[in-house]
Amino acid sequence: MTQYERPEETAATGDRQAGSERAGKSVGRRQALKLFGMAAAAIVPIPLIGNGLDSLLTGPGPIRDDPNQTTEETEGRLRRWAMVIDLRYCDGCQGVDLPPQCTQACIEGHFVPRPMEWIEVFEQPRPPAQKIEDGSFFTPIPCQQCQNPPCTNVCPVGATFSTPEGPVLIDQDRCIGCRICMAACPYDRRFFNWGEPPIPPEALLADYSPEHQAPARTGTVMKCDFCPDMARAGKLPYCAQACPNSAIYYGDLEEGLATNGEEVVDIHRFIAEQHGERLKEDLGTEPRVYHIPGHGELAGRDATTTGTLPSEWNWQARAESATWER
Repeated sequence: MTQYERPEETAATGDRQAGSERAGKSVGRRQALKLFGMAAAAIVPIPLIGNGLDSLLTGPGPIRDDPNQTTEETEGRLRRWAMVIDLRYCDGCQGVDLPPQCTQACIEGHFVPRPMEWIEVFEQPRPPAQKIEDGSFFTPIPCQQCQNPPCTNVCPVGATFSTPEGPVLIDQDRCIGCRICMAACPYDRRFFNWGEPPIPPEALLADYSPEHQAPARTGTVMKCDFCPDMARAGKLPYCAQACPNSAIYYGDLEEGLATNGEEVVDIHRFIAEQHGERLKEDLGTEPRVYHIPGHGELAGRDATTTGTLPSEWNWQARAESATWER
């Protein structure tokens, strides 16, 4: 089995500044990059947490030898990645007259095969509680990165697992394609490679990792991986980078900060003050994705303007000999 490895963890420091119209605490873009660990020059050592974490902090190495084994490595958390999607700013990309750009960026960045949409934008009628008879709102939904994930509980070979940082990943080297995890997911956020997935030339020589599932494998399950490798490299996930309204925040619950690339917010205060919600929270899955209620009003959207443009898989034109179609 190809072992799942990850780069050396890094952290960065910076100064906070007060004041924001959108959240509890925020700073400018330059300070945001420093606070969130986005500046390579600001790398400092991370103190050890508990015992047995030396291999994780001193250099690349496997997170675990046995995917079913509970160890001190998996119990200690270096980061606790989370996402907040502010629906007050999400207009389904109607304002730019394009398909949802969070979905498009994810498709292009991960070479996601058609018809997969790892982060999918759903349009729903506004809740009756708002006492409004018409209108809709958009909800981008990626994998919820549950901390009590039903999918990992049912996988017979331990191919899907939770990492110390929180994301739930799939190791296609172990996946046998039974799709039990797909049936267990209450959010319908897992996808199966029925045929031979198209592979663009730039992915042919890629080093496979569960954190970046390229190239895709026939007969395996794929999904949003939460881009933790990009966060450690000082970048936001593709979806957050591409959002034209900066509606997607990505951050660390341990440090208490999140950023959309323009500002840094106190993630706990932001969620509390803006009444952040988690999907199907009553199931006890403990998602790491929060939604701030809204219908794009702060992006200038009229709630009665419905519809989004369909997603496109432009990268597949660069792939040859693919049999994928469903």
